[in-house]
Amino acid sequence: MGNGAFYEERMDENHPNWERAIKRNGNLYTRPDDFRTPFGRDYTRILHSTAYRRLKHKTQVFFTTKNDHICTRIEHVNHVDSVSCTIGQYLGLNTELIGAIANGHDLGHSPFGHLGERVLKEISEKELKQPFWHERQGLRVVDDIETLLDPAGKTSNLMLTYAVRDGIISHCGEMKQTVLRPRKEYVDLNEVERAGEFEPYTWEGCVVKIADKIAYLGRDIEDAVRLGILKEDGNPLRDLKEQLNGHLKAHLQSVTNTAIMYPLITDICKESTPDKGLVLSEQHLNLMDTVMQFNYKYIYSNPRLEIYHKYAKLIIQSIYDILSRCYRGPDTIKELVKLSEEYPTVGAHFLERMRKYSDIGRETAVADNLGNAFGNRVIYHIGKNESEYRSACIDYIAGMTDTYAEKIFDELTTF
Repeated sequence: MGNGAFYEERMDENHPNWERAIKRNGNLYTRPDDFRTPFGRDYTRILHSTAYRRLKHKTQVFFTTKNDHICTRIEHVNHVDSVSCTIGQYLGLNTELIGAIANGHDLGHSPFGHLGERVLKEISEKELKQPFWHERQGLRVVDDIETLLDPAGKTSNLMLTYAVRDGIISHCGEMKQTVLRPRKEYVDLNEVERAGEFEPYTWEGCVVKIADKIAYLGRDIEDAVRLGILKEDGNPLRDLKEQLNGHLKAHLQSVTNTAIMYPLITDICKESTPDKGLVLSEQHLNLMDTVMQFNYKYIYSNPRLEIYHKYAKLIIQSIYDILSRCYRGPDTIKELVKLSEEYPTVGAHFLERMRKYSDIGRETAVADNLGNAFGNRVIYHIGKNESEYRSACIDYIAGMTDTYAEKIFDELTTF
């Protein structure tokens, strides 16, 4: 049972913005016996996408660890889903919409976590004079890159609703707002220029945004202890435990994920109202800031990660270099065929993507009797535009898992 304080604000058929919230970027096929809601369809389309599956081999904090109990990106997504749906259910919001946003919010993350994002940002700014950030990349993934087979057997774009797409590009959890409330403007999401530029359009999107921050704080500490980066019975973790006990007026025996998440979740549920917004009490806001500062100082900036940072950067830059040098205008496909002979894995896979997503690739696919399989949009017009080809290289790398990027690097460095 919840207090249902936001029930009148939930995004459903009675909300004045309902028609805008369920608007899709095109026509999605329907079945006469499908009883799912628009957001229910979005949830399952995300769940069945290959981008979602790859999250299990993408870094959360610790890169390609061989320890099965260390958090990966897909586990983080599941935590965000759990936290946000708990809050949303208590407050009376639409948990179907929350679940769809939560499961799709990190589909734009690159391999090797935020380090990989920084490397691709450097490449994009140098090569394209454009920023790269995972929230925008997430929108690109669900709008243009991910496809599912339609009933006719053709690749179909996901065609998600506006509210879910908005929650993905607006989910940035690194901002330090004390109050969250949805924006009123209905904006073109393709015009969003930077992370955190707009608040989400729905209360449900706002819940996911705050849950994204809550979900990783304690888990990152647990993983650091498991890997020996922090000692549970030593400093600085012992000092953090004393600070948390002071904030909570409690007697925590250890710093765990649930010990941190539970008070934050319950505090948001108690303190938030439509008039006040989604808020934390000052005491719990200080708790969150204390843990976040601790994590940045002792985990994310730990010297043990520096060598792997260099390794991951070398992998991403090497893959980009080998792909980007294949551009030959209208003859790019022929050059990629040559690349696939020298490097069968990366060459063949990227050639396949260019057949599916590029103008000249689609032309050759039709000539090879493959074109009828494609019902998705062409997104790279590379025949006369090298920058769109370079954008295709960045999109390809951004979609890789850590393990696949390492596999490609091994192929590039093995004779």
